[in-house]
Amino acid sequence: MKHSSLKSRYKSGYIEAGCDEAGRGCLAGPVFTAAVILPDNFSHPILNDSKLLSPAQRYSLRDEIKKYAVGYAVAMLSNNEIDKLNILKASIFAMHKALNRLHVVPEHIIVDGNRFIKFKNIPHKCIVKGDSKYYSIAAASVLAKTYRDDYMLELHKKFPEYNWAKNKGYPTLEHRQAIAKYGITPYHRKSFKLIEKQFSLF
Repeated sequence: MKHSSLKSRYKSGYIEAGCDEAGRGCLAGPVFTAAVILPDNFSHPILNDSKLLSPAQRYSLRDEIKKYAVGYAVAMLSNNEIDKLNILKASIFAMHKALNRLHVVPEHIIVDGNRFIKFKNIPHKCIVKGDSKYYSIAAASVLAKTYRDDYMLELHKKFPEYNWAKNKGYPTLEHRQAIAKYGITPYHRKSFKLIEKQFSLF
């Protein structure tokens, strides 16, 4: 079976947790994060950055990740917390929340992106595009994405006019036009630029 080119560890010989987030660029809804510890020498033929996978692949992989992970946890921070903290801090604190929920304490943390705040006294490494380089970060990206998508599908039932079932709260043209037409919901991020200038004339 062909395996992808992702690596199982950044620091071999350590219990290593990979962290990632989903929903950072959205106009509505929470940011979700996940922390995943995978077994040594873990590999998988299709696991990769969640953005490169189809929804069916992501949900199938979610079950596999939960089955094979040494430990995993998912956390979220609401749109109101994002407005209070700013999206970068909210994403990092949500990662801390996920790491706190792990029943296995990691000895090293790898994080997708280039910014992180030290968690307890555990060493960490930020890795740009880490979700396409390391299995544990890719696994965290899949969990964060699928759990957030599920959450947005539930919100869609309350506010169908924004079509969150499709856009998941991201700044699509349709979403911005719905904000211009219907206003904002309690789930919109007020600190974000919600309406483009051209819609202010509507």
